[in-house]
Amino acid sequence: MNPTALASFDPVGDSPLYSMVRRETHDADEQAACLRDWDQVYEQLSPGQFEGRFMEICFRGIQLFREVTNQSVHEEGLMRAGDRVLGVPVAMQGQGYFCGRPITADAIMTMRGGEALAFTAPEHFDVIAVSIPTDELARYALDIEQRDIEHELRNRPVIHASAEHVNEFRGFLLTALESVSRTPTMLKYAAMQKALEQALLSSVLKAVGGREAASRCTESPTHRHKLVARAQDYMREHVEEPLTVEDLCRALQVSRRTLQYSFQEILQLNPVSYLRAMRLNGVRRALKASAVQRQSVQDVAARWGFWHLSHFANDYRRMFGELPSETLRHSAHPARLV
Repeated sequence: MNPTALASFDPVGDSPLYSMVRRETHDADEQAACLRDWDQVYEQLSPGQFEGRFMEICFRGIQLFREVTNQSVHEEGLMRAGDRVLGVPVAMQGQGYFCGRPITADAIMTMRGGEALAFTAPEHFDVIAVSIPTDELARYALDIEQRDIEHELRNRPVIHASAEHVNEFRGFLLTALESVSRTPTMLKYAAMQKALEQALLSSVLKAVGGREAASRCTESPTHRHKLVARAQDYMREHVEEPLTVEDLCRALQVSRRTLQYSFQEILQLNPVSYLRAMRLNGVRRALKASAVQRQSVQDVAARWGFWHLSHFANDYRRMFGELPSETLRHSAHPARLV
């Protein structure tokens, strides 16, 4: 096994632990060993030289990984205990079978730790997946969307969601893995890990669907106004923290849908956009102070939970009319009065 990059980062002070792995393999057994804490066996089915690639980011108990194999492989074993894994093909040639069900390019595969894996991957198979602690996913689904996600996924190893939802899920996982793998040190910030974790949890719930509300929102306008006011008060009290919509839902004990409808009606702005504006303002203040402290734009953005740097830069420029690097430079060299 030839690791092209293998790193595990120990925490310094209050910094959280995280790791990144990149590997190239030339044997099915080597490929099977890439996923740590999984007990599995790969058997090569199609003839020819085996070539595989593997990339993984781990943090807060989450495994986000991508696996590419050129030969058809049969996989059996157990995934790591206590987790729920969801994967979606990026590319494939031919028919695959997951736990006895046929899969297509628009299928989401899922199983829970302790369940037996039986998967036949076709040739030239490329898959991206995320493994999440089951308790954390269940808690998030209940707190934020009042859903029993484990009940929804029971006896559903293959989920045929809409092409739109599958494409969005696949695209998000690929973007997250690529973005973080380019600058893995962003994960040294707890706020960055929290933001990415909640984005992953949200993407999972959206991808697998769920029952829609029977009506938009039954609360009166007065109730919605009070809810928005409470949310704004909470934001102001925690203005120095990189808050998320999930934080608001838990603090106010309301669903994401209720919060969404209330903000949209009262402020004509969804809570995600409102919070993004607050966080961008927090970054701007930090950048002005960072000119003296010699911190980078990347460090400040990660500290405020922005994990996709190009999206962050575009949002910042749209909000303030300049790039974050320009704010930092102007603060380092303020204009002189004449």
